[in-house]
Amino acid sequence: MSGNRDPNDTGFSGRTEPKLGDLDHLDKPRAAAEPNDGLPRMNIEPGYRRSGPPSKNRNKNKRGGPGRWVPLLVILVAVAAGGLWFYQNNLRGLVPRTDYDDVLHRAQVALQQGHLDGTDGTSARELFEAARALEPDNDSARQGLNDVGRAEIARADAALQAGHLDEAQQALTNARELLGGGSDVDRLTQAIAKAQVSSGQTTTLIEQAQDALTNGKIDGPDGAGALYQRALAADPDNAVARHGLDQVGDALAAQIQKSLDASDVAAASAGIDHLSSLLPNYSQLPTLRASLSALQTQASGALTDAINQGNDALRAGRIAGDGNDTALAHYKAALAIDPNNAEAKAGLAQVAEALIVQANAAIDSGDTDQAKQLLAAAADLTPKSADLVAARARLGGQSANAGADDAGNDNAAPTVSNLTPQQQVQVANMVQRAQVAAARGNIMSPPGDCAYDLYRGALSIDGNNQSALTGLQGLPGLVQQQFNQAVSSGNLNKAASLLDALDNLSPGDTSLLQSRQRLADAWFDQAEQQLDSGDRGNAVMSLQQGMKLMPNDQRAQQLHARLQGGG
Repeated sequence: MSGNRDPNDTGFSGRTEPKLGDLDHLDKPRAAAEPNDGLPRMNIEPGYRRSGPPSKNRNKNKRGGPGRWVPLLVILVAVAAGGLWFYQNNLRGLVPRTDYDDVLHRAQVALQQGHLDGTDGTSARELFEAARALEPDNDSARQGLNDVGRAEIARADAALQAGHLDEAQQALTNARELLGGGSDVDRLTQAIAKAQVSSGQTTTLIEQAQDALTNGKIDGPDGAGALYQRALAADPDNAVARHGLDQVGDALAAQIQKSLDASDVAAASAGIDHLSSLLPNYSQLPTLRASLSALQTQASGALTDAINQGNDALRAGRIAGDGNDTALAHYKAALAIDPNNAEAKAGLAQVAEALIVQANAAIDSGDTDQAKQLLAAAADLTPKSADLVAARARLGGQSANAGADDAGNDNAAPTVSNLTPQQQVQVANMVQRAQVAAARGNIMSPPGDCAYDLYRGALSIDGNNQSALTGLQGLPGLVQQQFNQAVSSGNLNKAASLLDALDNLSPGDTSLLQSRQRLADAWFDQAEQQLDSGDRGNAVMSLQQGMKLMPNDQRAQQLHARLQGGG
């Protein structure tokens, strides 16, 4: 769960300061036209006025005397202090964002000074990327990176005009990484290629490409494939460059065949995509694609069988244990075929939930050893599950009470811990802080001050605290609401952080697949809009975020092809 948040977006528009009123006139009768001081009306008996003599009935009314308003004063001060504490995070949000603003300012200064790229942490690109890491939802950092990309285009143009082709090429590479392509990038690519022909650099490029190929360096901007492509862009009829590019194709085809032989569908698919973008007419591409299709069909059948068998075993109660016919074994087999398969991951999470249910039953029956074993097995699968933490807290609380019973405390209740006053205050404080953090969306971060850690800390002191248990187990529902709001409002980075929190807190929830697809669709929508407006750099980043969630989505493939084709 970021997740980083805009401190100005607190949802808190101010507060009303607590008032004590006019204390000097507290014991005087309120005149009919006297302005309201905001305090409750109090009837002061004449015998208690400071200006009059003591009342004869003073001893008859123990509530009288000038100390009557002291408890009220104490209460108001406590309320004021509590309000300050409760809204401390809101108030903290009003403090200037020193770290982010400082990094952003230094990035803008570096941009103005022309210090665009580097590796020492002081360049505009590095600083804008650092600012974006601090606040992913803030457009200033993203716009700054676009500005750096445009500045790299200007630098490449200037270097080309000055005849510094190496500098122009480096600036062009940086611009392509930041902007993702575009008309200026295409224009400079052709212009630099022509300049390299006229300057005789084609021969140098070919020599560099041959060295890279000999050393097995095929991919990357300094790899043989990219260098041969640059040589051909400068001299399309260069036979040596064409032959070299064919050799690169042969090397890539050999790597793809190894992946196919090893049944590594993901690596083979990525290799074929790369080869087709480098050499779309490579002779072995149809054969490689046919082999990949057969492997994908075979793997898909095995994957489907493993998931179905896992579902059957789960329904039949064969959760885990020895043998290969358990739900745990089948889901693990499915993940061996496709490590990113969402259904198999959800299946493992359901196995963990079933183990937690069994552990709770063992706790209820007093079998703590069995409960410990079951919870340990569940922790291997879903270590941050809210239900797991709650079950462990129950187990710890019961163990403590069992120890008290063994010590001869026959009156110890089985679900109540004996806490010191200091521990009671500490637990109450942690629960209240957890509730505030949860409402603010700080579910899994920052560490130690997030709702999850605070509830867990409270339960580590008092495993039977009902407020902490209820709050912890209610986090998934609260996070789901916040996720829906973030997606609806277009705050996709926050939604991604909340989805990660859901994956941790409630991994066995079948609705996670729908939430993941919804967020992926939102990223693809954003990428398409950015691409339509010519913002290729951000379109690439949005597409990458969506593909992390749904890598095989048809829209992802279409957008990727559109970006590759420059459309």
